[in-house]
Amino acid sequence: MAAKELSFGEEEFIVSKTDLKGNITYGNALFIKISGYKEQELLGAPHNILRHEAMPKLIFTLLWEHIKKSKEIFAYVINRTKNGDYYWVFANVTPSFDKQGHIVGYHSIRRKPTPQALRIIEPLYQDLLRLERSGGVSAAQKHLEKLLQEKGLDYEQFILSF
Repeated sequence: MAAKELSFGEEEFIVSKTDLKGNITYGNALFIKISGYKEQELLGAPHNILRHEAMPKLIFTLLWEHIKKSKEIFAYVINRTKNGDYYWVFANVTPSFDKQGHIVGYHSIRRKPTPQALRIIEPLYQDLLRLERSGGVSAAQKHLEKLLQEKGLDYEQFILSF
């Protein structure tokens, strides 16, 4: 049976929290429902349990670089459900801080991406994956840097431009 694309409403948000190692500590009802996992299966599990094979490693590298430096990041992500279906999200990932300002975990709020954004992101991610397979993450990073330079944008400006 072929994987099918799942979706959710434009007014709905998927929310999850993780510890410093990326293990899930919270997921809202929509996160649990769309993932296909039971809450007990998700809590304590690494967030990459949802990683789809069509997701470039480079994007997660950028994500971790940003949030470990106490910066938020926006990214388009394709996730895989427990039964192999998939869904796209536009994610905002931010560090969570304690009262002393130390990072204690991460918080992600995801909404439905626009079709316009996916028309740009899907072929870009296919290119990045192809480059990762042939030349590693560094080859994909060089490609993305060249694209951003040609557009005169940094990563955040590019992601927020559509």
